[in-house]
Amino acid sequence: MVEQWNMKTFMKGASILTIAAIVVKLLGAVYRIPFQNLVGDKGFYIYQQVYPFIGIFIIWTSYGFAVAVSKLLAGSKSHSETKAIMRVAFIYLAILSITFFVLLTVFAPFFAHSMGDPYLASLLRAGAYIVLFMPALAVLKGAFQAEGQMVPVAISGVGEQAFRVAVILIGTWIAVKAGASLYATGEVAMWGAVVGEFAGVLILTWYFRNRFGGPVVKVNNWQVVKELTIVSLSVSASSLILLLFQLVDSFTVFRILLSIGFAEEVAMETKGVYDRGQPLVQMGIMIASTLALAIVPLIAHHAVKKTGRGEVPFIRLTFRTAFLFGWAAAIGLALVLPYVNEMLFETRDGSIPLIIFVIQIFWLSLILPLTAILQGAGKVKVPVLLLAVGLVIKVLANNLLVPVFDVTGAAIASNIGFLVVTVGLLIYFKKVWPIRLAPLRFYTWLMTATMLMVGVVLPWMVVADSWLFDGLPARIEASLIALTSVLLGGVIFLVVIMKSRIMAEKEWFLLPFGKRLATVQMFLTKSKKKR
Repeated sequence: MVEQWNMKTFMKGASILTIAAIVVKLLGAVYRIPFQNLVGDKGFYIYQQVYPFIGIFIIWTSYGFAVAVSKLLAGSKSHSETKAIMRVAFIYLAILSITFFVLLTVFAPFFAHSMGDPYLASLLRAGAYIVLFMPALAVLKGAFQAEGQMVPVAISGVGEQAFRVAVILIGTWIAVKAGASLYATGEVAMWGAVVGEFAGVLILTWYFRNRFGGPVVKVNNWQVVKELTIVSLSVSASSLILLLFQLVDSFTVFRILLSIGFAEEVAMETKGVYDRGQPLVQMGIMIASTLALAIVPLIAHHAVKKTGRGEVPFIRLTFRTAFLFGWAAAIGLALVLPYVNEMLFETRDGSIPLIIFVIQIFWLSLILPLTAILQGAGKVKVPVLLLAVGLVIKVLANNLLVPVFDVTGAAIASNIGFLVVTVGLLIYFKKVWPIRLAPLRFYTWLMTATMLMVGVVLPWMVVADSWLFDGLPARIEASLIALTSVLLGGVIFLVVIMKSRIMAEKEWFLLPFGKRLATVQMFLTKSKKKR
């Protein structure tokens, strides 16, 4: 009875966090579109150059350190020991955050100069304040997660992101209307991230308000610090990899464009156009990674059970879900990208490099759940090493390809880096679990669905562009073509997948919102079963 209640509570908590993660990721991706529309490609370049610095601390705090604190607290034997661990964690993180704050503030001119744009220093200094909220946010989130209280964590995550997005967009609109420079406008956006973190701390403090104080006991301080460092870095490595790739682009792309003869203004706008790919990738991986990661708690639960089917069926389901939706998102978005580009960002500039850029949706859709499963099994070192190798390859490939192909080279470099990481993870995964992740029939039907989708959507876009919606204002025309093509392609792809039953109805039920998909599949395959 206790086990059933624990599992029910565990899965309820995982569901709450999954829904919160969808909202947070959606807000984090979508706000960049109106922001770019307000500030243009140059303003978007300014923001995206600095954002990876801030984003890394947000992820490391809200995810990595929170999980590390949660793991330590879950193993404590008494209330006083919990308080002692929280105290040590807070002091350690406070020292780290102050150190990083001083480094970012003092060395902001150096970092800005290294990126080729000294005016970015003020944005780095504004964003540096976000690290000061890291200790409180990580310790409070970790404390609630350790107790299985996911509602405060979910509310603080959504609240933090909502405040951040609101301040960024409202502040940017005011700055633009007031005629402020694009760098000053970017500084306002940086303060939005700081306000968001502060809001998250306030929300968690409100929930925790009656639990401060109480006796503490002695704990092994060094052991707590060591565990915090190792666990936080290992669990957040896969989530940080996209931001680290962006950081590489910040330090290399603009500087290389200048070195090969681009005028400064043109180089800024070109990098800004290239950065349009970031929100597209975030939206693309949101579906695949969220659906797949929702199954990871089931894997963790069944891995420790000595009876039943074990974790293998859920590992296979996670892989197939990630592969299916990651592939569909990458190919589908690449197919309609020129129209999506104009619909969201007003022009079709940079559509070729962006088509290449969004292919990384597929690699990331596999990397995120595979690393999560391996980390859940205690396999941490190899995934982190592979991610580091991918980062080194990205640095080398950028320096080789950007001078030849400008931003298209940077997009190719990202795909090469993520491809190497994906292949390495799959090879290692097979060593840990020597199982067949999907039958040949799965890949055959996936390719069939893809070809049918392309075969129908391409002619539709030609007809719609040259005849059906011709004569409408350019952005409205692009929007109608993009939306109808996505709808048409999505329906064709899902119908073929469901008719083939490469995902069983009972498997759809395990996914968030999968009940409706299972119902549709049962309807589509009903006549087939009767025969």
